[in-house]
Amino acid sequence: MKVFGIAGTSGSGKTTLLDQLIARLVGAGLRVAGVKHTHHGFDPDTPGKDSWRMREAGCENVVLVGARHLTLLRRYPEDHPSPELADALAVLPADIDLVLVEGYKRSGIPKLEVFRPAHGRPPLWPDTPGVIAVASDAVAEVGTLTALPVLDLADIDGICALVRAHATPWPQPD
Repeated sequence: MKVFGIAGTSGSGKTTLLDQLIARLVGAGLRVAGVKHTHHGFDPDTPGKDSWRMREAGCENVVLVGARHLTLLRRYPEDHPSPELADALAVLPADIDLVLVEGYKRSGIPKLEVFRPAHGRPPLWPDTPGVIAVASDAVAEVGTLTALPVLDLADIDGICALVRAHATPWPQPD
């Protein structure tokens, strides 16, 4: 499997871009998976339900299986650091062609930054490892700010080509 990241500040359009990329890449015959990292705590389970009760009783892993879904709920101890990207990738099937990662901006995987100068936030590329290009709605303006390639956010074909060309194999060689 190969891995590629999408980075950007909140509200920059990362998820909208991912929606378009995923549809285009799946339409091209790729098996695509997504990893979304959030700094906000969340629990996808429902208190009181059987799966929640199994976890509360001590199960480290609970698998919910429905007619068309399978969800792994893995609990880490309170003193365990937040799961790393490698932890998330390890639970994916081996036959996935491409994993698109939103978040984990400090990881070394290649990334495209979604940057909109009008939002008034500084770019991530000066301090974020792995940013290889920028997608923006202000290509000419951003082009004066960086030597990185700058793509038009509306150029989904161009962005898909960049992703396919620069996605890195996982697991990464030591």
